[in-house]
Amino acid sequence: MNTNDPAPAPSLAARLRAPVDIWWDAMPMSARGAFLVSTGAIGLVLMAVIVKFLGYRLPPFEILFFRSAVGLLCAIWVFRSDLFEPLRTKRQGAHFLRGLAGAGGNACFFWTITSMMLADATALQFSRPLWMIPLALCFLSEVIGFRRVAVATVGFAGVLLYAKPFTEGFEPNAIIGALGGLFGAMVVVAIKNLQTTESTRVIMFYYAFWNALFALLPAIFTWVTPTGPELILLILIGVIGMGGQALITHGLSMGDATALIPLDYLRVVYAAVLGFLIFGEIPGLTSFAGMALILAASLYLVLTERRSRKA
Repeated sequence: MNTNDPAPAPSLAARLRAPVDIWWDAMPMSARGAFLVSTGAIGLVLMAVIVKFLGYRLPPFEILFFRSAVGLLCAIWVFRSDLFEPLRTKRQGAHFLRGLAGAGGNACFFWTITSMMLADATALQFSRPLWMIPLALCFLSEVIGFRRVAVATVGFAGVLLYAKPFTEGFEPNAIIGALGGLFGAMVVVAIKNLQTTESTRVIMFYYAFWNALFALLPAIFTWVTPTGPELILLILIGVIGMGGQALITHGLSMGDATALIPLDYLRVVYAAVLGFLIFGEIPGLTSFAGMALILAASLYLVLTERRSRKA
């Protein structure tokens, strides 16, 4: 081999990626985390916009099935070198319960997206930390102080502002959205339990598997054959949903979570803006009040929990 031969020219992809790599390497770690969390949050809101758009014609469970099926295909790809690894788990029952809770939470979220204003559905999704208080008391044997109970009560008051249960304007979809938060909190409890023996990728595999299966059963009875463009959007929902969640999770690991978590809560702001621009939605004063109570209480609980762990 002639050592005087010129080095091969870099590929087009490498030349295009070089400025991005330089920009990324020069960015502080905390800024990287903020960028990833913000990008992931915007991605999840865009996913919700597509879900709402498709929800005018396609049933929520059918949309959820495609969202979960795309995730399952990606999870299977992770195990391409050993497809039988997930089958060697000894905790099928725990994976089943976690998948059932996850499917319930996603179904509630997709239902509220297609039935309520985008910002309202997104705000109700963030009620999950409120439910962690009673669940931690019942299933994790944690000591719950008066302050945390009081803050959670304020948050649930925000849910009641949405639902208006004792008036003629009762909104049952708000109850479904809050139940989605409960299911989401149950998923967190299940993950804490599973992580003692299971790898993250096995947990992700069964989450996607059971979500797809549970969504398929009701989707069969309400099935509407998607058009070609709708099928593309359904696949896009799965890709954006997985990518957005991955970006947020990875971003939170790159900096101070206390500073980064509020960026995820900006999803409600993005949802309000896009809901107005795309669907002409204008939340009323009651919606803004409920939104403020839920987000303030949930954010407080999440941040104080993080601080107590550090201490």
